[in-house]
Amino acid sequence: MMDMKIKQRSDYTFKYNKKLGRHGWLRLTPAYSVKLVEEIIDNLPEDSFILDPFSGTATTGLVAAEHGISAHCFDINPFLIWLGNSKCRNYSYSEIKELKISIDKVIIKCQELVDEDNWLPNIHNIQRWWCEQTLKVLGALRQALVNQFGEPRDNHVSSLAWISFCRLIIETSSAAFNHVSMSFHNEVTAFEIEQIESLYLEILEAIIQSAGDNISGNSSVHFVDSREPTSIGDFQYSHVVTSPPYPNRISYIRELRPYMYWTKFLDTAREAGELDWKAIGGTWGIATSRLQDWESNAIELPESLKAVVSDILQTKEKNSLLMGNYVWKYFHDMHLHLQNLRPRLKKGAVLSYIVGNSSFYGVQVHTEQLLEDSLRSLGFTNIGSKIVRKRNSKKELFEYCVYATWQETRKYEPAYFSSRAAKQIQLELF
Repeated sequence: MMDMKIKQRSDYTFKYNKKLGRHGWLRLTPAYSVKLVEEIIDNLPEDSFILDPFSGTATTGLVAAEHGISAHCFDINPFLIWLGNSKCRNYSYSEIKELKISIDKVIIKCQELVDEDNWLPNIHNIQRWWCEQTLKVLGALRQALVNQFGEPRDNHVSSLAWISFCRLIIETSSAAFNHVSMSFHNEVTAFEIEQIESLYLEILEAIIQSAGDNISGNSSVHFVDSREPTSIGDFQYSHVVTSPPYPNRISYIRELRPYMYWTKFLDTAREAGELDWKAIGGTWGIATSRLQDWESNAIELPESLKAVVSDILQTKEKNSLLMGNYVWKYFHDMHLHLQNLRPRLKKGAVLSYIVGNSSFYGVQVHTEQLLEDSLRSLGFTNIGSKIVRKRNSKKELFEYCVYATWQETRKYEPAYFSSRAAKQIQLELF
């Protein structure tokens, strides 16, 4: 029986990051805590090389760099890659000075453009987010930024101006990110141009101030699908510190959509669905429909996963096959990731994965145990897990740190068998 005295520990969540300089530039609920990462990497030697294969907002990479440690971070989302590299970059005094001069020109141009027909993102029911008056000003400010800097691009000081704009669009919207499912306030607020310009300059000044702090380590974010055997050069890593998406069927880019639309990293809802389909654990729109017919690529998976999927199917709920396939695909993808991770690891490399368990139709999906089983079958050692915190839910949902060590130096060849994921199990059961 789980100890119900385990605390929720908000200091181990995104809430802890909000006032911590670069970590608080954009608020994203899935981000995990700076404090948690610091505790994991505490006392690591400076010659350590960390990998975060599920970078997200680059919390791991930035914490590592702030502690003088090098890190590579992987992600498949171009917006997060741009954001992560912007957070981990050092900015010179001359760059900041030039940026401030440019922003003065942006504000003047915004006032000139406010009555023009400026581009707005193709967000469904956009006036639920912002009223017509606010949209008019935001469109003008965005166009002024484009005139001055061009669209957002990597490794440029103008990223600070664009990140500030991302903050601005959320702070002037009616969206509320106060629980798992995003909601909206009953009314949208109309902002005058002077209010928006003032708020934007206030946000930008705070971001510029924190960007002035020098980072001693070197961290970078790269476009890599962590299920594939891809590496950056010939690097091998001494530590893996990460928090992959949880198997909770929440859209991978749920909170990112407004940022991605406004910065043109995303144009259509279909593109959002494609990103969710490629992500581990995310599913929405087209990703959900594809689950109906998904089949695994026949990698050998632990028997414990088959038992969990069988339990979900036996509930005979309307969407039990869909959810069975979803759980199978999640752990199939995680197993594939761990399998392909091994060549990137130094002998003795230590893994730390922050994960959460789930529940489908009353069937407990013990993520920590299933990942331990995958690690064990793949030749990792010193495997275990410990509870980090109780999540904000009435259900038995917890966060765990799953850990392991890689000692083997010989190459492992994947074993295969004929499998049709949850569909095959359904045939066996019924």
